[in-house]
Amino acid sequence: MSLDTVSMLLKEKKNSRLVSVMPTMSVAEAVRIMNSEKIGAVIVLDQQKLVGIFTERDALVSVIGRGRDPLTTPVSEVMTSEVRSVEPATQIVSAMKMMSERRHRHLPVLDKGQVCGLISMGDVTHWVIQSQQETVNLAINAVKQMGYSNRRG
Repeated sequence: MSLDTVSMLLKEKKNSRLVSVMPTMSVAEAVRIMNSEKIGAVIVLDQQKLVGIFTERDALVSVIGRGRDPLTTPVSEVMTSEVRSVEPATQIVSAMKMMSERRHRHLPVLDKGQVCGLISMGDVTHWVIQSQQETVNLAINAVKQMGYSNRRG
């Protein structure tokens, strides 16, 4: 697992379709898209350039929590504009560490400056659990093999 990369995770991810919104879109429309796609965050692109990320938390804290109208508030006013990202070659453990330390639930994946994916803490956690299960299964099979080969008679 320590050498597994974000690229590997993206290839195995169930829903790897990239969903984006424009910065001028209303918060209400962005939330409708997120609900229909069953996702917790969307990337914000302005002419194919990453300018931010908009999350459920942004909608709750920056819009609802501050009494703003989601129908008239543009995403650009409440999105996170200083977006941290990773590259496809980034090791999953490094991405997980960044997400944990900075308390990010989502990270865009950029390849040569272009967004090629979005990973969530859930994606990373699922990958780690799956990887650990494979290691446990290998260990169990090795012990079983040793047990059979050491029998006498």
